[in-house]
Amino acid sequence: MATIRKTLSAKADPQGKGRIHLCITINHTRQIRLKTDIYVHTKRWDATKEHIIIGRSTGLERKDLIDSDMRLKDLEMKIIRLCEMYPADTLTKSWLENTLMLCADTPALLLTKRLISELTEKQLHPERYARRTIFELMEDYLDDTQYSRSREKNFRVLIRILQRYEWFVRLTDKRRKHFTLDIDTIDKEDISRIESYLRNEHTLQEKYPKAFKKMPRDIIDSRKHSKPKPRGNNTICALFNKLRAFFNWCNENKKTTNRPFTGYNGVTTEKYGTPYYITLAERNHIADFDLSAYPRLAVQRDIFIFQCCIGCRVSDLIRLTPTDIIEGEVNYIPHKTKAENPITVHVPLNKRAKALIKKYKGVDKKGRLFPFLTPQSYNNSIKEILRKCGVNRMVTILNPATGQEEKRPICDVASSHMARRCFVGNPYKRWANPSVICPMSGHKQGSAAFTRYREIDKEMRIKVVKSIE
Repeated sequence: MATIRKTLSAKADPQGKGRIHLCITINHTRQIRLKTDIYVHTKRWDATKEHIIIGRSTGLERKDLIDSDMRLKDLEMKIIRLCEMYPADTLTKSWLENTLMLCADTPALLLTKRLISELTEKQLHPERYARRTIFELMEDYLDDTQYSRSREKNFRVLIRILQRYEWFVRLTDKRRKHFTLDIDTIDKEDISRIESYLRNEHTLQEKYPKAFKKMPRDIIDSRKHSKPKPRGNNTICALFNKLRAFFNWCNENKKTTNRPFTGYNGVTTEKYGTPYYITLAERNHIADFDLSAYPRLAVQRDIFIFQCCIGCRVSDLIRLTPTDIIEGEVNYIPHKTKAENPITVHVPLNKRAKALIKKYKGVDKKGRLFPFLTPQSYNNSIKEILRKCGVNRMVTILNPATGQEEKRPICDVASSHMARRCFVGNPYKRWANPSVICPMSGHKQGSAAFTRYREIDKEMRIKVVKSIE
């Protein structure tokens, strides 16, 4: 068993303190001398008994002596444990000094070979063990999930909101000037505060304008010159679903064991009103309406009608090329669900869709089926097209911000997604069979989202009741 002798250096510093040295005898042929970082006044060192004299010292001196004595005893215990765990040829002076430095914050009784191995590995490869911020992990999450461009863009909205929340806390709470969202310590209370911030950011920007002006420009909403608007419940639910999915990924990939959403009941489920969409008669009216005086709108009208005929998302529509048409059907893998459900959607083309493809053959310089504009320009054009065509019947919608129902002209609430609802809703009225329509719209069987695209109208209810007369 190794033994340790302790001595005080003969040379004292200006305060009369000397450094404690250790002489470690490993066996009859091996000795190692180490200098500690523990200093003690010469009058407080017992050279015979080799220990610090605390005696009747008082105040700050007594506190320093007790601290030095505890550190010395802990150091001795660590050296003894290391000598017991490792063979003599491992116990060199440099190895001991380095290992003692690595486990300086670890109590002697907790030292194990495995722990020392981990500490050594962290020293040799710090990049593997560097603590990553929640935002760095979110970037890893985006890389790993390989979201579509639109879904990644939406997730980055969440990132910027959380960054603004961090800055808001730092700039408005003097007690938390260095606040950060820590992946391992976020709890239900933090999630509740984040939800409150999401719901009230528009009023906070007005109440604390100086705080928001001090935030980095790259995390401020891109529409920074417009007045901030309140977020609706569905928007907040969608953002929280993204945050919950991120934490699930962190748990699955052992980035953290923290589960802050467990037991959290703050955000309710998304709410949607009765689906509204154009009828087949309205679709045909729009398709045949004379828009020759508006050539730009006429092109966008044709694209909208084609989308009504195949029901794809706009993110898939803008990527379609002639090679996606096989034996009279359009074939594509929905980009939104490509990662988790890469199933090819097959939609037969009707006469109107085939005529539109023929009409625009070779027109697009990028080789696509149609000369598509940006999604936002496309949405704006759809509203304008319905107005020009006189399709303006009133529909009941659910205001996303207030949750209250409103009556609006259908032309004012039209968008590219209405084409998708037109494709799902009208055939559903005739067939009432989700198993036929789901595969063509890219929905999974039993999808809850599918119900947002079709309506059980009076005609269908009467038909069902008549079937049991």
